[in-house]
Amino acid sequence: MSHKLAPSLLSADFGNLQRDIEMINNSQADWFHIDVMDGMFVPNISFGFPVIKYIQKHAKKPLDVHLMIMDPDRYLKQFKDVGADIITVHYEAVTHLHRTIQLMKSLDVQAGVVLNPHTNVMLLEDIIADLDVVLLMSVNPGYGGQSFIENTYSKISKLKDLIIQKNSKALIEIDGGVGTHNIQKLVTTGADVLVAGNAVFGADDPMEMIKLLKKTI
Repeated sequence: MSHKLAPSLLSADFGNLQRDIEMINNSQADWFHIDVMDGMFVPNISFGFPVIKYIQKHAKKPLDVHLMIMDPDRYLKQFKDVGADIITVHYEAVTHLHRTIQLMKSLDVQAGVVLNPHTNVMLLEDIIADLDVVLLMSVNPGYGGQSFIENTYSKISKLKDLIIQKNSKALIEIDGGVGTHNIQKLVTTGADVLVAGNAVFGADDPMEMIKLLKKTI
C-alpha cells in the first residue's frame, strides 16, 4: 500500500482558503489535515466549528481532524456534525482514553490517538487494537514550521511492532517537519500517513510538491 498524504491547512493561505481547498481536491493528496487548538493544551488557537464546516462544504476528500484541546469528549459530536471523518485526540489530554475511543466509534468516525514526542508508544499496548490511527508528533504540538525530531524513527519502529503483535489495523500517521528530505525514510520505517504543512503550502508549486511527496519507494 502506498502512503497517504494529508496536507495541513494550518499552513494554508487563510485569505484564499477555498483556492487552497480546491488545490488539494485536484491534487494527489488523500486527506485534509485540520489542526484544532484551544489555547490551553497548546499555546496557539486555530480552527473552530464554522471554519471546519466551511472546509467540509468544499472538500472532496476526508477531513482528518487533530484535536489539540483539553477534555475533547465535550466536542466530539460537534466535530462529527461539521464533517470530521477521522478524529485524533491527545493521549496527554484524555483521562479515560477507552471511553473516549468508544464514544468516537459510536459517532461512526475513525478513532485515533496522538502521542507527543516524549510519550512512550507502549502506553497504547492495551488499546491499540481498538484504534484506527496513531498519530506520532514529530515536533512539539502548537506551531507549524518546527524541525523534525529524529527519535521519531525509533518510535515508528516500536509502534509498528506493537501493531503487529496486537493484530491491530491502526495506521501510523506522522505530523511535523515532514518534507522531501525525510519522507522516504519515514515510509520505509513504517509510516502510513504523512502530514505536510509548510512543505506543501510553502512550495512554489504546491500541487507538484504533493506529487513529489506521494511518490512511492
